[in-house]
Amino acid sequence: MTRIFSGIKPTGHLTLGNYLGALRQWVAADQQPDEALFCVVDLHALTVEHDPARVRRLSRQVATLFLASGLDPQKCTLFMQSHVDEHTRLSYVLECTATDGEMRRMIQYKEKSAQAQAAGEGVRLSLLTYPVLMAADILAYGTEEVPVGEDQRQHVELARDLAVRFNQRYGHTFTVPKVTLPKVAARVMDLQEPTSKMGKSGGAGPGVVFMLDEPGVIRKKVMRAVTDSGDGGVVYDREARPGVANLLDVLAACTGGEPAALAEQYSGYGALKRDVADAVVELLRPVQERHAELAADPAAVEKVLREGAGRARALARPVVDRAYRAIGLLEA
Repeated sequence: MTRIFSGIKPTGHLTLGNYLGALRQWVAADQQPDEALFCVVDLHALTVEHDPARVRRLSRQVATLFLASGLDPQKCTLFMQSHVDEHTRLSYVLECTATDGEMRRMIQYKEKSAQAQAAGEGVRLSLLTYPVLMAADILAYGTEEVPVGEDQRQHVELARDLAVRFNQRYGHTFTVPKVTLPKVAARVMDLQEPTSKMGKSGGAGPGVVFMLDEPGVIRKKVMRAVTDSGDGGVVYDREARPGVANLLDVLAACTGGEPAALAEQYSGYGALKRDVADAVVELLRPVQERHAELAADPAAVEKVLREGAGRARALARPVVDRAYRAIGLLEA
């Protein structure tokens, strides 16, 4: 088995993009308790202005959606990042391995720091250093593969660089991970702004389909999706026709088809949108039903997270202890 690790930040309600690009892919993977680890990375939610109560509420909701989507705590390890101290223990050691220049070159840091400044907010130091914490998340478990979206590739590449550098300086300690990207719908785009990612942190915009949206809301959002000007018909072309391409990507991910082949079945946008709306509603229906059941029993979800944190801690502690010894720290 190949050990994999991935996580989702509780900064907003999970979207269709989170499901197609991450959760469903995780469920389809070969799940084994010691080899597949999935985490609510709640510490990362603290890098920007936030409401503490909302972070707690969304953290529970994300964990519940992990389970509702089909992740089985008997087959994989599910836990809350902040419940495993090894993440922050290792993060400082890796900060002593990373450089200031590496951090400031991170694309997301540039974007989010600019957004914070534009909003009149201070830029937290943790926003600069959180890619190192993400590297710690990955390296603490001897992770071999990290299934993420394209927008997180740069951060996994940093984890690779830090692992190689640490190993060269202090002796072999870390497994060097690699990125794995889903083949279809790796990056579902906003239905109103099809050149922008469908992000969970962007509020309740009409272009964002949330996993817990009611069927009527989903249909309304899809039917109002932006298509492309011109009379070229339904053609799959990401560059020239991003709106139609996004709808075809979503339909392909829901039905298992190929976007270009699906395009040939439609002569107009209306029929395409109706089929996309139907496919999304049916895809999310069992997840929503299971979520309602789990949300009614929060103690069961908390039990899964406690047990998962214990299992994760047992896996991470030997790796982090080894890193402490390698870099020159005395054993406690």
